[in-house]
Amino acid sequence: MHLATPFGTRHQSSRPGSVAIGSALASRIIVNMNYGLVRFFIFWGVNTLSLWVADELFSGIAFQTLQSLFVAGLLLGIVNTFVRPLLVLLTLPLSVVTLGFFVLVINALMLLFVAWLVPGFVVAGFWSGFFVALFVSVLSFVVNSLIGATQVRIGRHR
Repeated sequence: MHLATPFGTRHQSSRPGSVAIGSALASRIIVNMNYGLVRFFIFWGVNTLSLWVADELFSGIAFQTLQSLFVAGLLLGIVNTFVRPLLVLLTLPLSVVTLGFFVLVINALMLLFVAWLVPGFVVAGFWSGFFVALFVSVLSFVVNSLIGATQVRIGRHR
C-alpha cells in the first residue's frame, strides 16, 4: 500500500508496525545524520591517536589513564571546533604580522587549556605544549588525509 507524505510516497509493508520509506529526501536525511556521527567518531579517534603517539614520543606530555586520553581527545576536538576559530579571528592582526606563526601559539594554548581541564593529562610547559600541538596538528592532518575524512568536493548539482 502506498501512502502520500510530505517527503514523497512511502510503502507500508504487510507486516504490522513496519513501514518502508521510499523517499529520496528522507533517505538523504538519514544518511547525512549517520555520516555526521561517523565523521565525529573518526575525528575523535584521530585526535586520540595523535595524542597517544605524542605521549609516546615526547617527554613533556603524559596521560595517567586511558580515560584521560580519550577525554582529552574529545575535548581537544571540541575546543578546536568552537574556541580556536574565535581566538584566530580575534588575533588575526597579530597572525598577519607574524606571518601565521601566532596560529601555532594558539594551537599550543588550546592544548594547554585541555590539559588544564582534564585531570590526568599533564603538559610540562608552554614549549612542550607548542611542539606537541605542532606534532598533533601535522599527524592529524596526515591521518585524516589518508583516510579521506577531510576530503573537499567541489561540484555543481543540476
